[in-house]
Amino acid sequence: MTPLSKHRLMGPWAFSILAVLAGASAFSSQALAEEKVTLKAFASGFVAPMELKTIPGTTDTLVVDQAGVIYRVAKDGMVSSKPFLDLRPKMVAVKQGFDERGALGMALHPDFKQNRRFFVAYSAPLRKGGPEGWDHTMHISEFKALDARATGVEENSEKVILQIDKPAFNHNGGALAFGPDGYLYISVGDGGDAHDTGKGHGPNGNGQDTQVLLGKILRININSGNPYGIPKDNPFVSGGGRPEIFAHGLRNAWRMSFDMGGRRALFAADVGQTMYEEVNIIVKGGNYGWRVREGLLGFDPKKPNQPPADAPTMGADGKPFIDPAFGYKNKNGYRKDDDAYGTSITGGFVYRGKSIPSLAGRYIFADWSSNFGVADGIVLVATPPKSGSGMWDVKPLDLASHPGGKVKLFVVALGQDADGEVYVMTNGSNQVTGKTGKVWKLVKAE
Repeated sequence: MTPLSKHRLMGPWAFSILAVLAGASAFSSQALAEEKVTLKAFASGFVAPMELKTIPGTTDTLVVDQAGVIYRVAKDGMVSSKPFLDLRPKMVAVKQGFDERGALGMALHPDFKQNRRFFVAYSAPLRKGGPEGWDHTMHISEFKALDARATGVEENSEKVILQIDKPAFNHNGGALAFGPDGYLYISVGDGGDAHDTGKGHGPNGNGQDTQVLLGKILRININSGNPYGIPKDNPFVSGGGRPEIFAHGLRNAWRMSFDMGGRRALFAADVGQTMYEEVNIIVKGGNYGWRVREGLLGFDPKKPNQPPADAPTMGADGKPFIDPAFGYKNKNGYRKDDDAYGTSITGGFVYRGKSIPSLAGRYIFADWSSNFGVADGIVLVATPPKSGSGMWDVKPLDLASHPGGKVKLFVVALGQDADGEVYVMTNGSNQVTGKTGKVWKLVKAE
């Protein structure tokens, strides 16, 4: 069995992850015949749509555009001409070419209908007093809507609750999600550039350094403290690391989501360097290996294309790494392999809608593109194992509109509405410019 097909569950987290897998795979014993599915155009006119959230109590959604604008979108896909929120005056100047900065994520407070609070992650200019020569500062900010129907945002309502300095323009993470515990979860990339080395990276990289917030998933309490509180059971609340850290050893968790059903597991897609793209089930205190490992392989920053023969199994603290729940080979490292689906994973959602029963309990996600300069994204589906243990099975999601899941666009994000239906968000170019960004809805083919 090869390192990319073998799945090891070790240490104190094994039971919790096996429980999640068992819960997720419940549908497998009642497997339904595959239904033909397709992507239906939903909304257009964006630059690069990054996030989609249903406004509670309505059928409308809010769509975050990387260029810095959040739009209200009606059920029929009509995009409001007036922005819900324009972040551009607050943001760093985004390049007209390829850029990973911008408006990156949004989460509505679980009690949004009552308190109208929502949170946004965006790239701001480097803060005053920030490290010299660093690129920018990521803001996690709270805003307040004018009303429960989100017709606008209260003027001057921004409250910056967390600032994270970034040495480079890339690997920003920026996904926000409220967990079933009511806490706000934040994905933060390793600081950027490559290999978790160089300016702004410690001698062992940021992913394994629990004294920095880079390369982590954070968990904070935004209902207490000033500007936020720390959950009492966070892994480093008593020392040994930053108290905000919930999990570490991540390179660039590009999109994360809580399962709307099952055991409400947290799925985070971590973009690889050159060899492996992975999806992790995140548990408290988990160490997912970067930059000691890339997926199930060992990693040497001096030889990123040549994984060490033996992959380390534990961190410097003696605790075991947690393996990915599933993943696939990166095209950069495995150019001739048919199961090397692309170069940059785009995280998605466990399907919990009612329109496509055969997808229930399966994780819908994508790869940005198999080629940096050519729009060649692909939509993928992962099916949990029938036994409740082992790696999920990954394959292209065959679409009537796009055979083999090949959408011939850059897939920048996915979204999920309040009904559990899934959306695919694309950009016609790899740049933060133009108006080629679209939102598609995954539906049953007629």
